[in-house]
Amino acid sequence: MSELSRMECVPCKGTEPALTPTEIEQFRPSVPDWELIYEGEQPRLRRVFRFKNFAQALAFTNRVGEIAEQQDHHPALLTEWGRVTVSWWTHAIHGLHQNDFIMAAKTDRLYEA
Repeated sequence: MSELSRMECVPCKGTEPALTPTEIEQFRPSVPDWELIYEGEQPRLRRVFRFKNFAQALAFTNRVGEIAEQQDHHPALLTEWGRVTVSWWTHAIHGLHQNDFIMAAKTDRLYEA
């Protein structure tokens, strides 16, 4: 399991710089199942998690919500029958922060549990 999944998010006040493309590429091997996408010019991490039914997808959504609240870092979540799409990015800096990779790793750990 990724070392990132054991880390805690640090408060982001919006004054921190977003990760550079080089820094993003250094973190990506730690969360290999996540795709790097762009919404406009903003990079985001996105992964689709598959389930057998809506109840399992909803339960996973709730578990992601719980860790998001614990870490005070919140994703975009799309819950559908048999799947949940999770997207991480840091709104305050309009890009990616180490926190996004930490939360992606924590989300992976929830899925594997």
